[in-house]
Amino acid sequence: MSNSSNERRDRAAAAKSAANLGGKRRERLIRIAGAATVLIIVVAIIAIAVIAKSSDTTTPVVAPTADPSAAVPSTAFPTDSEFAYGVPFGTGTAKVPVLQLWEDFQCPACEAVETANGAGIRELAASGKVQLIWRPTTFLDNNLNNDSSLRATAAWGCAIDAGKTEEFHNTVYANPPATEGDGFTDAQLIGFAEDSGIEGAALDKFKTCFDAGTYLGWAANSTAAFYASGAQGTPHAVLNGVVVPNDVLADKAKLDAAVASATTS
Repeated sequence: MSNSSNERRDRAAAAKSAANLGGKRRERLIRIAGAATVLIIVVAIIAIAVIAKSSDTTTPVVAPTADPSAAVPSTAFPTDSEFAYGVPFGTGTAKVPVLQLWEDFQCPACEAVETANGAGIRELAASGKVQLIWRPTTFLDNNLNNDSSLRATAAWGCAIDAGKTEEFHNTVYANPPATEGDGFTDAQLIGFAEDSGIEGAALDKFKTCFDAGTYLGWAANSTAAFYASGAQGTPHAVLNGVVVPNDVLADKAKLDAAVASATTS
């Protein structure tokens, strides 16, 4: 074989080796980038949650006074329940772990968790692996000096009556205020109802419910329960009485493992 043939063979082998090495490097970089993205999301959730807990204002918003006799949405737990004012979701029964999730519709950390693993949380509930109880609170109204959490929660109550519990919940978190503190207008909340699939006579009933402030008292009662629970901010998840860290709540694999452990314990 000629020297030129040997050189061509050597160059081809070297090029193949370099290509393989480059491919491995690219794969490694992609894995590193993916892991970094997940880490950034989790760190952001934790950081935002701390800010949400520590924010304050000297001019609190005047909200309805908690009233145990106030109306509650059709599927919400009643006043005398262990999970008073909470909203159950999914097919979970008393035989599976209970996951309580305190949320405020204006909470950016709640939105971050919803983006990262909201589908995973709902999947656990829909498959009957947990009894998911959404527990609304409106504490950020005082921090942000508006009443948007209160009105959004009351609107959710009307959507619950319309059979759109999950849809309205998800729509609100998919449409956060452009700037924290801007809140939601009444028109936006009604638009969320329409986007949730409420239409026709059901939409008219929703508007009547919302305009009448039917569930403002329920929102106030649930917020009072939030303060009584000892939770310091949102999101605040409790699995069978044990607080779930936000980095676990936001990670499907970690939350699935926590639920599996709670199921067998």
